[in-house]
Amino acid sequence: MQTRTGGYPIGFRRGWSDWQKDLNTTIQWAIKNELEVMDLGKDGDKITQKVIDAGLRVGSVDLAEWQGMISPKGETRAMAVERNASYIEACAAAGVNNFFIVMLPERPDLPRAENFDYMVESFAMLAPTLEANHARIVIEGWPGPGALCCTPEGYRALFQRVPSPSMGINYDPSHLIRMGIDPLRFLREFANRVYHVHGKDTELFPENAYEYGHEQPPTFAKPYAFGSMAWRYTIPGHGVTSWVEVFRILKDHNYQGMVSVELEDQNFNGTETGEKLGITLGAQFLKGC
Repeated sequence: MQTRTGGYPIGFRRGWSDWQKDLNTTIQWAIKNELEVMDLGKDGDKITQKVIDAGLRVGSVDLAEWQGMISPKGETRAMAVERNASYIEACAAAGVNNFFIVMLPERPDLPRAENFDYMVESFAMLAPTLEANHARIVIEGWPGPGALCCTPEGYRALFQRVPSPSMGINYDPSHLIRMGIDPLRFLREFANRVYHVHGKDTELFPENAYEYGHEQPPTFAKPYAFGSMAWRYTIPGHGVTSWVEVFRILKDHNYQGMVSVELEDQNFNGTETGEKLGITLGAQFLKGC
């Protein structure tokens, strides 16, 4: 299964549900539904070969150590770099190129600029290992607690201070939309650094934005699952992203990667039947884009 624009292989990010814990069964389900790609977690060094031998591609694996790379303790950062370097070498030997991470600091209570310096130091140390193994970091901009590199400001500063081409982006428009950042303008600016794409979208609720704003939780109302009051994550096609334009921009910038549906949608998560339906519906929508 591939996108109509660009011909990008379509797959999914392996989730946390019980039915996905059985790798063999999940692989067979993916193949049966014409999915070509699977994103893996922090066990990439152990299971990548099995996924590839089954005929699937690996879109990304999670980097082994996250918060330790952005620790105020130099010893902790050095150990994280060493662990990640060994993990990258093991995964690259099996054919993995993309290493997924959200830039979450160990101490989100510290000043953001201070944590940014720790991040720069760690990834500058890791870059030679990435380059030697033809591998890349793909940073997702989930705006979690203290997260860095979620906005154009953060990505731009990182690429300036760690100019290695091994530093890249996992493009996920859903996070940009919830923050009020134009996802197409972002893509046009950073397309040359996009090495992987998540097929996830966001639905907006203007009336709720008026009623509750964005800065505080509601006093009485219940927020959406996988969302807040004024927005919620959805499968592709159920949100506001113009996926045809996304793939056109990527094609114009010679993107050579894949797109993986990341299922976080209250209409589908929670049951095996619903989650399988959500992934396949999202993938089929992207196929037509």
